[in-house]
Amino acid sequence: MPEQILIEVCVDSLESAIAAERGGADRIELCGSLLEGGITPSAGLIEVVRAQISIPLHVMIRPRGGDFCYSGGEIDVIRRDIGCAKTLGANGVVLGILELSGRVDVERTRELVNFAQPLVVTFHRAFDMTADLLAALEDVCATGAHRILTSGGEQASIEGIKTIASLVKTAGERIGIIAGSGINTASASKIVERTGVREIHVGLRSTESSPMRYRNSRVSMGKLPGREYVRSLVKEQDVRALRSAVSA
Repeated sequence: MPEQILIEVCVDSLESAIAAERGGADRIELCGSLLEGGITPSAGLIEVVRAQISIPLHVMIRPRGGDFCYSGGEIDVIRRDIGCAKTLGANGVVLGILELSGRVDVERTRELVNFAQPLVVTFHRAFDMTADLLAALEDVCATGAHRILTSGGEQASIEGIKTIASLVKTAGERIGIIAGSGINTASASKIVERTGVREIHVGLRSTESSPMRYRNSRVSMGKLPGREYVRSLVKEQDVRALRSAVSA
């Protein structure tokens, strides 16, 4: 029987985490502020999600939005957040650190991978922001990280199929390659077949209107007007449909 494709669903709420598990997700990546590409979620959210789901939970460790070159103080924050995730029962952490040149910061990443033990470490899509993906692959391998999440250096995985396939071939058994970004029910099977990945990372987020009856349209709490009255979440049926698509 062919090996089942592992589906990791990226979520930023308890409701989405529960829905993803019910829909057939194999693993959750828990983040905060997905509008910024994901940052470290709160300790409270990690603890409650861990208590409510039974599948593996990997926690995003990113102290802020923006680039992936961090100061010494930010590295200290990262270490403390890894320790918190470990204490709260996470199975893995997701991180990525680059040098100013656009190369992987091998030394500091290796230190964090060692500190995170025995948790699984995924090097996230900071990988796609490197100057040379094949060189970055070798650098991440040298850090001792277990997986790389990548779209092949493109905005969406469907556009980076050839590069992802090359990375899978070059990586061999040394490190896992996860395809991620823009994967949906229509594209998942094609990406899996053409790249050879055994794991995919998906968002599958839908938006729905807030149930708030009173709305103050004059005030916006963030830089995106109207976001106060829109909720973004993962729906069980969408994860189930994706599972059916890749299983077929």
